[in-house]
Amino acid sequence: MSETKPAAIAASKVPVRPRGTIYPPPFNKRVAGRDKTQLGDYFGLTNIGVNLTRIEPGSQSALRHTHSKQDEFVYILEGEPTLITNAGEFLLKPGMCAGFKASNGDAHHLVNKSVRDVVYLEIGDRTKGDEPTYPDDDLQLRIDADGKFSLTRKVGTAY
Repeated sequence: MSETKPAAIAASKVPVRPRGTIYPPPFNKRVAGRDKTQLGDYFGLTNIGVNLTRIEPGSQSALRHTHSKQDEFVYILEGEPTLITNAGEFLLKPGMCAGFKASNGDAHHLVNKSVRDVVYLEIGDRTKGDEPTYPDDDLQLRIDADGKFSLTRKVGTAY
């Protein structure tokens, strides 16, 4: 029997995902100050992911990446993260947003270079078969049809 959940809830009542990342050492240290509250998962959403994400000073949202099949969108709620893309660095402020179309090659991530936490909504689709690319790092991520991750170096050797 499945658990019945309310139709609406305060986001602060949804449990924060335990800290951790799929990135192997030494990459995992870059996102060590990131917390995600998986709002979409709480409601059982399967076609889109919705995360309320907090990044501590000195941490980042992810390694700079681009997706082959999944679109991404972020909306800044608190703090001033630096958005880093192929075009350079941009300071974002609350109320600003950014979107990243799948397969456009524009690698991106948010870095918290400030002294305050950054809080933002992160929304993305969950198209199967996505293969993120990390242009700055020797990392290759593959997501199989069942949603399972595999991480290797770009030449295919394991970490």
